[in-house]
Amino acid sequence: MTAALTWTDSGDGFMYDDELSDILRTALQPLAKFRQFAEPDEDAMSKGLHRGDKYRWNVYGNVATQGRELNELQPMPETNFTVSQAELTIREHGNSVPYTGKLAALSKHDVLRIIHNALKHDARKAFDIKVWEQFNACKLRYAAATSTTAVVSTENASTVTTNNVNLGTGHVKAITDDMRERNIPGFVDDDYIAMSHPTTFRPFKNELEAIHQYTGEGQAKIYNGEIGRYEGDRFVEQNFIPKGGAIDSTTFDAYTGTADAWNNAKSSWAFFFGGDTVNEAMVVPEEIRAKIPQDYGRSGGIAWYALLGYGIFHDVAAQCRIAKWDSAA
Repeated sequence: MTAALTWTDSGDGFMYDDELSDILRTALQPLAKFRQFAEPDEDAMSKGLHRGDKYRWNVYGNVATQGRELNELQPMPETNFTVSQAELTIREHGNSVPYTGKLAALSKHDVLRIIHNALKHDARKAFDIKVWEQFNACKLRYAAATSTTAVVSTENASTVTTNNVNLGTGHVKAITDDMRERNIPGFVDDDYIAMSHPTTFRPFKNELEAIHQYTGEGQAKIYNGEIGRYEGDRFVEQNFIPKGGAIDSTTFDAYTGTADAWNNAKSSWAFFFGGDTVNEAMVVPEEIRAKIPQDYGRSGGIAWYALLGYGIFHDVAAQCRIAKWDSAA
């Protein structure tokens, strides 16, 4: 394929192509694991422009008094609910791949190869890390030392319990029951989502070999990486964010892929969550940009770029929507 690309000079020191930007966005959709569970804020694109790098939105709490049956002559009761403001920071995100040769001479096939082989994977990882960071800020934590049926919950984004047991069906039941008793709404219908690594779920899946799991039948939407459903939880595997990173970890780094296994090497982190997870405030969606050719057209570059931010919806313990299977060490 040698068709020329329709590049537009933005006037800001780069060139832009609508078609390639659409290709990038389409290619990212089936790759994202954490980002698919962020909730795009439709107001951000209009309200975020020219308003500074802070974006704020309203977070609505539960009503103070539960509604109930009324007597015929009883006046309608009144109650209230809390409205607080959450805040995130809009930041630039991007990366580029330089190349030699004149941009206008590149075929579409060559540019697509750069996007599909390099840029799309880099962009997907960058967005997933940003969403994971917000998930990891959740206040509600569950942990188990040796029990296969009971978990210890905390609400301060930490735990003092050091894990020494594989994540199993007993833990999933205990976590799900506690989340339901906290009135955490489901992510889809009444189901929660659970996400972790394949090997973290492996002992759990081995326990389920004699228990029926769905494989997509009857489900309106199957999420990227989804492997099954159990006890009202839909399980999703990811393999990019590294393992470990317990409360005491100083070396764990999602950006460099540096893992730090939990001390007893029995399990690793997992997130269980319902609706209202992470807000995605997008001012400039991800797009493909090209560097204006330099050195008489002998050098150029192609980049992905986005102007957006992420923020956890509920950072108050009483309103938690995200919980982490965690360990102190």
